[in-house]
Amino acid sequence: MEKYNEFKYKVISETKDGKTKQLYWNIAFGLQDVDNIKPSEYMLQLAKENVEGKKTYTEVYKQIDSYYKESTHINSDEREADIVSARIVQMLSSPTFRFDYNTLKLYHKHLFDGVDILVSQKYIGNFRDYNITKSEPILDGDTVLYSDFSMIEDTLRYDFEEEKNQDYTEMSKEDILKRLATFTSRIWQVHPFGEGNTRTTALFIQKYITYLGLKDMNNELFKDNSKYFRNALVRANYINIPKKINENDEYLIKFFSNLLYKTDYQLDNADLDIKEK
Repeated sequence: MEKYNEFKYKVISETKDGKTKQLYWNIAFGLQDVDNIKPSEYMLQLAKENVEGKKTYTEVYKQIDSYYKESTHINSDEREADIVSARIVQMLSSPTFRFDYNTLKLYHKHLFDGVDILVSQKYIGNFRDYNITKSEPILDGDTVLYSDFSMIEDTLRYDFEEEKNQDYTEMSKEDILKRLATFTSRIWQVHPFGEGNTRTTALFIQKYITYLGLKDMNNELFKDNSKYFRNALVRANYINIPKKINENDEYLIKFFSNLLYKTDYQLDNADLDIKEK
């Protein structure tokens, strides 16, 4: 039986590489900026200790969880940023993945379970059963038209099936960028959840890109440009004929180009604001 030992499964353990750990925390903290929230100083210190190898991820998560369970004066925004960031780091650290629209639901549940981002916890990890709009500053207060709640599951099923049939091995770099931008834009436009859509989408897409073998990402972009990422998704899904504005994915393609091929396009939110045109 010894000759089969080399084929045994190996347990996935936390990386000891401080640079990689720092990258994951940077991404996680940066994504909170999408909703204008910041991690607490306590969370920043725990993350530093994790990067330095003084605490494991599990120890960090247990400490931050206990901290908020025992605290009598809670800043709800910091609590959300801290807990969701820790969970994002956990998911980024794991090489596991399944390409399925239900994975979006599971990611949403994992990130936001017990976090007060919605009126009711029943919507955490479940598709919304109501319709939504959202005033967007870059659209001069207008909103993207999101999918009707009754069509969420069918729309996602179609989008994922179409994506599953793509052959990235036959695509040029330009085609890969265009296709990833299209797929990301479509699932984000569905906006299947009441809150937390951009953070869930960003996590899913990073995991998907790694799954495709495109691992050499400059995903530091999510640290400093998470708002640009969201605003690029907004512009990719907004059309207003009277104002002569069409859906425009060029901004999202620039983001993915910098992410995957380390180009140096300037990612300036002012470029996406229709009032600046």
